[in-house]
Amino acid sequence: MMSRSYTNLLDLASGNFPAMGRETRERRRMPRVMSVPGFLTEVDDDQAVSVSSDNPSTITTDRMIIVANQLPLKAKRREDNKGWSFSWNEDSLLLQLKDGLPDDMEVLYVGSLRVDIDPAEQDDVSQNLLDKFKCVPTFLPADVLAKFYDGFCKRQLWPLFHYMLPFSTDKSHRFDRTLWEAYVLANKLFFQKVVEIINPEDDYIWIHDYHLMVLPTFIRRRFNRVKMGFFLHSPFPSSEIYRTLPVREEILKALLNSDIIGFHTFDYARHFLSCCSRMLGLEYQSKRGYLGLEYYGRTISIKIMPVGIHMGRIDSVMRMAVEETTVKELKHKFQGKTILLGVDDMDIFKGINLKILAMEQMLRQHPKWQGRAVLVQIVNPARGKGIHLEEIHAEIQESCTRINRVFGRPGYEPIVFIDRAVSIAEKIAYYSIAECVIVTAVRDGMNLTPYEYIACRQGISDSESCSNASDPKKSMLVISEFIGCSPSLSGAIRVNPWNVEATSEAMNEAISMSDGEKQLRHEKHYRYVSTHDVAYWSRSFLQDMERACTDLLRKRCWGIGLSFGFRVVALDPNFKKLSIDAMVSAYKRSKSRAILLDYDGTVMPQNSINKSPSKEVLSIMESLSADPKNIVFIVSGRGRESLSEWFTPCKKLGIAAEHGYFLRWGHNGEWEICGKSSDFGWMQIAEPVMKLYTEATDGSSIERKESALVWQYRDADLGFGSSQAKEMLDHLESVLANEPVAVKSGQFIVEVKPQDVSKGLVAERIFSSMDGKGKQADFVLCVGDDRSDEDMFEIVSSAISRNILAPNASVFACTVGQKPSKAKYYLDDTTEVTSMLESLAEESDSSPCIQETVDSSRRQVQVSLI
Repeated sequence: MMSRSYTNLLDLASGNFPAMGRETRERRRMPRVMSVPGFLTEVDDDQAVSVSSDNPSTITTDRMIIVANQLPLKAKRREDNKGWSFSWNEDSLLLQLKDGLPDDMEVLYVGSLRVDIDPAEQDDVSQNLLDKFKCVPTFLPADVLAKFYDGFCKRQLWPLFHYMLPFSTDKSHRFDRTLWEAYVLANKLFFQKVVEIINPEDDYIWIHDYHLMVLPTFIRRRFNRVKMGFFLHSPFPSSEIYRTLPVREEILKALLNSDIIGFHTFDYARHFLSCCSRMLGLEYQSKRGYLGLEYYGRTISIKIMPVGIHMGRIDSVMRMAVEETTVKELKHKFQGKTILLGVDDMDIFKGINLKILAMEQMLRQHPKWQGRAVLVQIVNPARGKGIHLEEIHAEIQESCTRINRVFGRPGYEPIVFIDRAVSIAEKIAYYSIAECVIVTAVRDGMNLTPYEYIACRQGISDSESCSNASDPKKSMLVISEFIGCSPSLSGAIRVNPWNVEATSEAMNEAISMSDGEKQLRHEKHYRYVSTHDVAYWSRSFLQDMERACTDLLRKRCWGIGLSFGFRVVALDPNFKKLSIDAMVSAYKRSKSRAILLDYDGTVMPQNSINKSPSKEVLSIMESLSADPKNIVFIVSGRGRESLSEWFTPCKKLGIAAEHGYFLRWGHNGEWEICGKSSDFGWMQIAEPVMKLYTEATDGSSIERKESALVWQYRDADLGFGSSQAKEMLDHLESVLANEPVAVKSGQFIVEVKPQDVSKGLVAERIFSSMDGKGKQADFVLCVGDDRSDEDMFEIVSSAISRNILAPNASVFACTVGQKPSKAKYYLDDTTEVTSMLESLAEESDSSPCIQETVDSSRRQVQVSLI
């Protein structure tokens, strides 16, 4: 039992659990199936050294570990009350998706059971399930389960993900941090079971649904290179809804530890991407049809693929219903009636009462259906203790009673309300006789009811027992536009379920439509449903998971960050931190040096309010540029006036302003114009366009330079600013198509500048000039932090092969921050850059400023001694 509440999430995330967890661990553990070679640590000691992909694999075939809240099993207590009997749950999606996986792929399941197993029986049950079903049960203590599932999942995440904000003053609906802690602890317990069976080299892990959204962080922290996917079966809310969740960033960052994240529809994926943009500053890209998020060198794929049904399962259950004469019984019971059918879970988001009110409206507006049309509403029992269930159930009962009293007559009830558990065979039988299925959920993840209905209306494949097997197949659907399957059913009549009048008219249209039209719509739907089944979905997800994981395997990976701030940094194998000692050694050996430095974000912190260089930076620059062996340049996008004023004390420092359009070799030199064009008439075209977007985008501004125009939106809403930037980019490229300019996007900017100007060309010009004077550089240091500096890194990396650097030159192209780059080295921040430059300045042949400081210090020491 949990003895106290944990408010420190670092405790939970790092494995410091209450006594309940220790008692569980003292019992005999389930034998491990497979793991990496070597000594095995305790499963709760996840702070131990991570298992890396350097360990050799112990198996040669891939396995799939499917992790979900519940195992695809049915459990029943034996009649003698001694032990349990288990069987597969044939209706479980987790079991059905195996059809899409390769035949030789072993599948293991990790999840909880629907029944409460006594602690004394848990070890035996675990061993039995592993041996017979390849299932690994996770046993959650009763208090943790209540807070995890009925608490955080059903009272916090489920309403929020279905667009319901906690406006109520009822305290039970407010965010409760103890429920979040139970959610984290439950995910931790699932993780411990995964550790017991995983081989990180060869196994794929597929995590399902919102119950386990922080599990990827636990797994990724232990196994940096594990192949892991996540699929969300519920909706994902818009950023305006999601941002109200107090633990919003923790969940987002945890999901981003997956390699691929799947959603049913583009709407849900778009909302997730918008949240990543607004809350984490991440932008997605589309590459050859695949959506991806760049996150610390890793590309997280975004998969959009609605799940399907298992056609074979539907077919076998239909045969069962025919054999049990269930279909014949229902046909006889509703003979002469037109059946409309609803099959929903008891949930406030299913819109059941809206459907019943629409039926009432149809009977009132179209009296011809009175005595003929029947709405059969099947309500499955609630899956958990959701909010407002009692109130919504009472409301539905009241509506049914009223409508049947008003429109009913002997032998006829317009509403047949089935409020009990219905067998799959009985449900299929109702599908078979229904003229129309109606789904009026106000928000739903996928909802496979329409798919099942279409398959049932098609009938049993190769059936001779079905008397009407040769009859034309027809079906009609009235579905909410707010459910996941709506985009894929183009022949359905889509409705806004809140509009009861429009829904009633749609119901009338559906059952009044000609048989030919119904048949055409049915055929169209059946083609889609039969080809996009659950096997198609799982096969497609596995293929995309394999593709998403391929790139990571060739990179060097390591984890950084605490708790849910943990993430894996993946970098090119040749990309490493700059060794200052090695660079200083090369610096001392060299005779002709070129040092090229960006300004903002490199020698000056990006978030600094005062942009002028410090005395320390000026001293270092003067020392480096005064060395006769050195050519030192500040290469910046800033204007020449500010750069010239700031670096006045550094007489021999070169400056390349506005990305190299203006260039000066020293303080006493003349400014050279490196651009081929001096005609800036294009500014008259570009500036009015930028002004339009500036007026429409609060927080944006225009910076006019001598050779360029820059539109920046750092202070604007990031989502809207990014959208406006993309639109502006297209707009400017269109209107400036015939002008000698380049339109480029950067970090929170869109810039228009002459075509033949870039930092790369500055580097090439400097190297060529040194080569022309017989002083080929044998030492190159190039440091920058943003996209414009990548042009410099590209030139530097190819300069030796182009003979503009000495053949034995020591080249150090260095970016600021650990991120994908064309540079081979990195330093963490501007402080490290300054420290590195100071080390070089101390080794320079002429360091007047530093020498003056040293002499001054010596004089002070002598005075104090006297």
